[in-house]
Amino acid sequence: MKLILLSGSSGKRLWPLSNETRSKQFLKVLAREDGTMESMVQRVWRQLRSAGLAQDAYIATGSRQAEMIRAQLGDVPTVLEPMRRDTFPAISLAAVYLYAIEGVSLQETVVVLPVDPYVEERFFDRVAELEGVLTASGAPLALMGVKPLHPSEKYGYIVPHADRVKNAKGSNWQLVDRFTEKPNESEAKRLIADGALWNCGVFAFRLGLLIDLLIEMQAPINYEELLRNYNKLPKISFDYQVVERTGRIAVSEYDGYWKDLGTWNTLTEEIKSGVIGNGSMCEESKGSHIINELGLPVVLLGLSNVIVSASPDGILVADKQRSPRVKEMVEDKEVSPMFEERLWGSYRVLDYALSAEGLRTKIGLVQVHAGMQLPYHAHEHRSETWTVSSGEGELLLEGCWSRMRVGDVIHIPAKAKHSIHAVTDLSLVEVQIGADLSADDFKETAGDGMNRESISGGE
Repeated sequence: MKLILLSGSSGKRLWPLSNETRSKQFLKVLAREDGTMESMVQRVWRQLRSAGLAQDAYIATGSRQAEMIRAQLGDVPTVLEPMRRDTFPAISLAAVYLYAIEGVSLQETVVVLPVDPYVEERFFDRVAELEGVLTASGAPLALMGVKPLHPSEKYGYIVPHADRVKNAKGSNWQLVDRFTEKPNESEAKRLIADGALWNCGVFAFRLGLLIDLLIEMQAPINYEELLRNYNKLPKISFDYQVVERTGRIAVSEYDGYWKDLGTWNTLTEEIKSGVIGNGSMCEESKGSHIINELGLPVVLLGLSNVIVSASPDGILVADKQRSPRVKEMVEDKEVSPMFEERLWGSYRVLDYALSAEGLRTKIGLVQVHAGMQLPYHAHEHRSETWTVSSGEGELLLEGCWSRMRVGDVIHIPAKAKHSIHAVTDLSLVEVQIGADLSADDFKETAGDGMNRESISGGE
């Protein structure tokens, strides 16, 4: 059995902590038993390892999130979308990767699930049973549904047939009658009375099901060719393209703990500390949370059941029950992230200005972890000036190495190839000046001169 974990959300439901590169699954706000903090994706991957499933798991994601996955999980198998196009193209690309690159049999069971469910360990035991559900039911598609705790209007519902059967291993499953998407509360109550389950986005199929569908659609099943023609795949969800067009579907019930931590009101229910970062609140502020990534203090007085979230991307103050509306409030705000975590460290924008002559200036804080190194690269349209504010490192500029210490100022002209290696944790104040300061003005170059044995001025 192979697992495909989908990681592609745009990151606006948990604004301002989440953005295009740091979606909700990467936020380190969940406390482990030892008191350390972990993200949703780190928690899920830890649970997969515990269940013995991680060695057969692949993460389908976009190129903008790939570095975050490597930073938090290490070198795990990933399938990179060249652009965001919804769940059907993403799952199709991963399926073709399994078939054409990994040589997986068409009879192999593939289970697709989100990368960020907040669940108990036994959730993954039920995931492993879906292969048996496919066999016992004879259905081409098997889903897992969560037994509802209350008549929620936020989730889709899977309505099974009345007759319940058992597979050979004794796990209960039913055939699906229909689907209902986000009903009102009264309709949800009726659905639950009929045995409906929450749709948690987990489904299983034989690999051949999707490969045959792509052939029928005249889509490539050669991986490199599909990458080149990815923009031609229909931009549609897997539910609409496959699930709702499949005649016979089985569903297996999971009756344990499950929660979608996709909004501030649900996420804060699982955050143990009321204050993360520089902040304080009075005793009267019951049920409130402060999550502050800024250096400035945040003080909350006399407001209960609110979320105060502050990051370089913005500040949110919201009633928890109304916090899901933040996505619609910032939906049309297309701005570059002010804070990005990278494999080598992080980058934070401190200031940005546009001169009357059309030159742009950006001031940022670059932090590089000890032992890490930036790619050897150049910028066509901007120069950079670095001031070392803490730590020690080594600069590679046009093939020549030199030592960097606190107080050193280095100017890097446009088109000059450069890189940094951090000897200790290293912080730089960076000033960019040029006509184009976007991430697109970045050209990684071959590693000529990357041997640090040639460092000049070394000790």
